[in-house]
Amino acid sequence: MAKKTKPLGSETCALCGCTLNRSGKYATEDAAGRSHATEHHFVAERFFGRSSSRRGTRRTPVFATCPWNLEGKSDVYCYECHELVLHNPVLLPEDVSAFAALVRERGFGEAEKGESREKLAGRVKLFHDVIAAGLKALSGESGGGSGYRLQRPASTQE
Repeated sequence: MAKKTKPLGSETCALCGCTLNRSGKYATEDAAGRSHATEHHFVAERFFGRSSSRRGTRRTPVFATCPWNLEGKSDVYCYECHELVLHNPVLLPEDVSAFAALVRERGFGEAEKGESREKLAGRVKLFHDVIAAGLKALSGESGGGSGYRLQRPASTQE
């Protein structure tokens, strides 16, 4: 079955919504490079023992099956959102300390690494839960939260 392609200029970034391009100008400083289309798996292939950078090489998987039922599924993002937002989250020292406390509290800490990846899988799932809880709190769905709200960029405020 042939993969359906969208008309040129109709593909948009799943995160910021910009129009994507596939011009070959990946990661250049201009708008074309910053908006270049790039695919990102929802759950990294490495969690299943695969790596796109080491094709044919198998590693011990973290998950036998995907806890979110999204193995192999992906979406398309612009270079900026893919490489700078999704691959490089900002984790301040206090964020890491707070997460480390949750890891220990939930029993996912490891004084020594063993053969099992069960605690690593727990940390990965817990990290997702932290992100999901934060998104819910910031979107106002939880009825509580810190009250912290990000401000829109000045260029979009009316």
